[in-house]
Amino acid sequence: MSEPALVVDRQLAAYNNHDLDAFVATYAEDVSITRRDGSSLHGREALRAVYGPMFAAGRCRAEIAGRLTVGDRVVDHEVAHGLAADPVRVLVAYRVRDGLIDRVDFLG
Repeated sequence: MSEPALVVDRQLAAYNNHDLDAFVATYAEDVSITRRDGSSLHGREALRAVYGPMFAAGRCRAEIAGRLTVGDRVVDHEVAHGLAADPVRVLVAYRVRDGLIDRVDFLG
């Protein structure tokens, strides 16, 4: 498994364990995230503000249904639980630079 995939795996494990500090630590300080609704988040503090309450509620978790990796890019087909009444299927494109996720695009 490539280093970018390992970084994304650490991020997923922290997400599933609701460990906000470990989750945020996998991202670059200036991370840019484009969400499914087209809105965006910028920086680690924005991650804390959005994911902190979700983690505190303890309901969210995700599993990988499929993965592609090329160079510094990892694209996961994720199934997210606890965000809606039914599981949410989404493609998530991660870019990993210098061992941290610096860009994320939720594609559907």
